[in-house]
Amino acid sequence: MRRLPDNVAVRESGFWGLLGERDRTDFTSLARSRVFPPGVALCTEGEPTTHVFILLSGWVRVFTVTRDGRQVLEALRGGGDIVGEISGQVTGYRTATVQAIGTVRTLIVGGREFGEFLDAHPAAARAHRRAMAELQRAANEQQRNHALFSGPQRLAGLLLDLAERQDGAGEGAAAASLPLSQEDLASLISASRSTVTRALHAWRERRIIGTDSRRIVILDRGRLARIAGRFSKEPLSVCENSAVGADASDE
Repeated sequence: MRRLPDNVAVRESGFWGLLGERDRTDFTSLARSRVFPPGVALCTEGEPTTHVFILLSGWVRVFTVTRDGRQVLEALRGGGDIVGEISGQVTGYRTATVQAIGTVRTLIVGGREFGEFLDAHPAAARAHRRAMAELQRAANEQQRNHALFSGPQRLAGLLLDLAERQDGAGEGAAAASLPLSQEDLASLISASRSTVTRALHAWRERRIIGTDSRRIVILDRGRLARIAGRFSKEPLSVCENSAVGADASDE
């Protein structure tokens, strides 16, 4: 029986994190593992959908390309997430390109085998439904935030969410470096690049964030949470830093 990959930090959400240990072992026995180097595409928009990817560690960009050749970043996915199963059921071809950010460790299984696995493992099927519900809830919340909050507020919320998720995956501030441009950040919050540039500049001056190479370091989560419209019960110290990746010098 094939062993589970070593040194994989399992996030307690997303499809993989919701699976029980026995279901993970059964899934691993029918899947093949593959490591994608930084910048390599796991799958490309328009190609036939044949496989499902489980992200064990690392991050990917999910983007589409417009007719004029412009990339539009649709989402980020990280350790524990499942990628590619919806397009296989709905369209039969990839509706977006999925590209590795840094090194990405995956398990890959055929679409038909994945469906059979869910049929034979009721707990895994429940985990899959819950994971899909999480993604739908996040999409609904994003639409709600677009209607209720300004661009800077949505950007603050995005930075907090990325930091929280990377902290939860055990990556820590030193490793929390995602090479996202300001265009990427703007696309994720449905705002203009100039909105992102102005907000980051203002927050740097106010020591709410700092920049380090291709990272944005959150210096004061409490103040950033207030900007985002979130109010924590216990304010966090300015010294309690977290980092989220971005191309901080892209101005």
